[in-house]
Amino acid sequence: MSDRQIYYNGNILTLEKGAPAEALLVEGGAVKALGSYDELRLAAGDGARRVDLLGRTLLPAFIDAHSHITSLASTLASVPLEGAKSQEEIAKRIRDYVAAHGVPAGKWVTGFGYDNNLLPGREHPDRRLLDAAAPQNPVVISHASGHMGVMNTQGLRQMGIAASTPDPAGGKIGRELDGEPSGYLEEAAFTATAARMPEPSPEESLRLLEEAQKVYLRHGITTVQDGFTAPAQWELLRQAAEEGRLMVDTVAYADLCGSPGMLHENRDWREYQNHLKLGGYKIFLDGSPQGRTAWMSEPYLGGEPGYRGYPAHENQQVRAYLDTALREGAQLLAHCNGDAAAQQFLDAYAAAREQNPGAPDIRPVMIHAQLLRRDQLPRLRALSMIASFFVAHVWHWGDVHLHNFGPARANLISPAASALREGVTFTFHQDTPVLPPDMLETLWCAVCRRTKDGVLLGESERITPAAALAAVTKNAAYQYFEEGRKGTLRPGKLADMVILDRDPLRVSPEEIRNIRVLETIKEGKTLYRCEE
Repeated sequence: MSDRQIYYNGNILTLEKGAPAEALLVEGGAVKALGSYDELRLAAGDGARRVDLLGRTLLPAFIDAHSHITSLASTLASVPLEGAKSQEEIAKRIRDYVAAHGVPAGKWVTGFGYDNNLLPGREHPDRRLLDAAAPQNPVVISHASGHMGVMNTQGLRQMGIAASTPDPAGGKIGRELDGEPSGYLEEAAFTATAARMPEPSPEESLRLLEEAQKVYLRHGITTVQDGFTAPAQWELLRQAAEEGRLMVDTVAYADLCGSPGMLHENRDWREYQNHLKLGGYKIFLDGSPQGRTAWMSEPYLGGEPGYRGYPAHENQQVRAYLDTALREGAQLLAHCNGDAAAQQFLDAYAAAREQNPGAPDIRPVMIHAQLLRRDQLPRLRALSMIASFFVAHVWHWGDVHLHNFGPARANLISPAASALREGVTFTFHQDTPVLPPDMLETLWCAVCRRTKDGVLLGESERITPAAALAAVTKNAAYQYFEEGRKGTLRPGKLADMVILDRDPLRVSPEEIRNIRVLETIKEGKTLYRCEE
């Protein structure tokens, strides 16, 4: 059977300059030619498969600029807590899960996705609630942000967390009045503990990873990220690649703090092998704005007077991380939500570049950049730094940001229009599993900037659908140093494509989120097709 396909009779968005294409020819997993249907039919010969688009829209596949595919895989075996609106609902979901899955006594129960901002008084659950929900099991549940969580008494005991346990640097252990742990763990206190959780069997982990890939494919994504890869996650990804179980291109970023030797020990993986490569390093510089742990230059509203969140690392350590990345020519992603964290990253990178004048351009990425100030944008442009905005916060937590920061700051979260005017390259992401990897919802958020309460949050930061689409295609390809092979459709580039039921550049802005992904194509092969 021929590996040639001609796509025609639809709206083909190449995202390249020039006239639109009437038809597109794929051969050998790449775009072979663009032109009229008759021209390509003659060029391809009789063996080419003809794909009638039936008036639908074909465009480059979406590229995930930041997420955690291995974390998504693990959440697929967790109690789903998204949208829970009371403590009692959280407890009921855990009880129902234990009963439905026959979880034996003593086995860990994990839950993911609760959001204290949806709970009465914005209060987190505590160990006593989880004790009652699963009295025979150790339990841990993760906040939707992934930056904090709660353990029950059995879980705390197994992890060795007691009244005498000190708060770790860059984290906090919630405590009751007598000093005993409440179960709440924040930032480093939670992430370090979560890293010690028992792993599923290798085969179960591989199965879950395959299911996670299907989630991305359903949303039209063919390049995904593992944005904070520890040794266990790397071994899982490498095994999947070696066994031919990766369907999507997966770019992993080593935990520079905890696994600084990963890139050295896996040099051969700096280029794709069976859809997997190591893209560089990742560091965290602060926490979550909706969780009130992002590091701000001005205080949060409400709560403890003067509280501004806190940094994950001292300046000297951040500078050392950047020196390492530049010396090795490795890209560095830095999680920065608050403007103080953004400033720390900008200052440290500028100093490191001055100290390493011969270093290559590593295209550093400021991940999230939620509270990035407009006056900081010229520094990003001068440093060739990319901003990857979590713009879906506008819808999902925009009202929370108004509560935490007030209108002046909340209106400027994810300042995409300002970045565009300033000439800063930016991408969009969903930080999956924090949110599903729904690119079309993200495009809608960037274009419309509506909160769940109907507030127009930052009208001046709205962008056009074309600019939003570029952020999740060609800009994202540039972020990965893959602009020569992905992000647009032209001869020689990979035939990574998505078919939508409507054109995001032609529908009304409010309709963008309702567009459906009909088909996802990786290197000319259909990996997902919507069952209409």
